[in-house]
Amino acid sequence: MEPPAAAASAARIGILTVSDRASAGAYQDLGGPAIRATLTDYLRSPWSEVYRVIPDEQALIESTLIELCDRERCDLVVTTGGTGPAPRDVTPEATAAVCGRMLPGFGELMRATSLKFVATAILSRQTAGVRGKTLIVNLPGKPKSIRECLDAVFPAIPYCLDLIGAAYLQTNETVITAFRPKS
Repeated sequence: MEPPAAAASAARIGILTVSDRASAGAYQDLGGPAIRATLTDYLRSPWSEVYRVIPDEQALIESTLIELCDRERCDLVVTTGGTGPAPRDVTPEATAAVCGRMLPGFGELMRATSLKFVATAILSRQTAGVRGKTLIVNLPGKPKSIRECLDAVFPAIPYCLDLIGAAYLQTNETVITAFRPKS
């Protein structure tokens, strides 16, 4: 499938790390850079990032997601952290609160993929949803898990962006192949 004429502009991708300790400077954020490195490997089309590191506060997560979607006009927002069962892990709740539609298949596939590597994957609550013309995907916090989960779900992301009217993403097919139905 050839990109639409509007595909000339670079996609905007939000990278959001949700971590009390990383946002306080207690340790270096490894999740955000892992997302950036993975997307750099995957994407052939031009893109720019909007990067944020914030604490595990639901109201702040919600307002940051709204900022990335509505004001920064990101086509895709990828979060890391805050998806476990601990009381302060509220990224999925914040995502659900700001999205008009949830896409539970993303979380189902990420958990199924992670279960191949670690039995505690059943504790993870990754999800995805759509706000306007932005897809939001919640990933786990560990860099290795980030790559494993993105390897599983990313083939569907470019087509999802097509369907919601967001930027057209072209992948580096030697690394990962996007699924788009033949027209």
